[in-house]
Amino acid sequence: MPAEAAQASAPNGPYTIRSYRDIDGPEVGRLIADTYSRFNLQFAAPDELAKLLGPFQHAGSADPAHRAAIAQVLRALMVYVAEEGGEIVGVLRGRRERLASLFVRADHQRRGIGRRLVERFEQESVAEGVGVVRVAATLYAIPFYTAMGYRKTTGIRNGWSFQGRGLQYQPMKKVLAQESAAHDP
Repeated sequence: MPAEAAQASAPNGPYTIRSYRDIDGPEVGRLIADTYSRFNLQFAAPDELAKLLGPFQHAGSADPAHRAAIAQVLRALMVYVAEEGGEIVGVLRGRRERLASLFVRADHQRRGIGRRLVERFEQESVAEGVGVVRVAATLYAIPFYTAMGYRKTTGIRNGWSFQGRGLQYQPMKKVLAQESAAHDP
């Protein structure tokens, strides 16, 4: 399988997992804003929601400053998107040992897209010599990560997102390769 893109099948058709491109920024920004608000930030009052969304509160804006702020947040060592029918339906950001965020469009959840994005991330992490991946899973995502083999490392924590406070998360980790895990601090 080429490193750039991998084909997979979803119930409504094939999708591709590929590396993020700068041109994807506006579409990925809208996907994150919509999904993050709907599934992870429903507890927030409107004024707090804007703080928790950070630059993604302006995901629908054509203002170059807003787009630049979103592009800056999307920069990570490893960013992959799931594309179906020319539309981006999922995105994962991270760096070798830390899965930073995963979002799958609401109408495409439970089709294996999130699983394939995480598998791609884990494969690349193993190729980089990483034995353990960590994630701060939102409460909504705990069952997904548990099904993917991640285990809770502590209790639920209260954290922040951009300038907002009150986001609860569950620290989790997954051992990818036993021989590399021995070097995990």
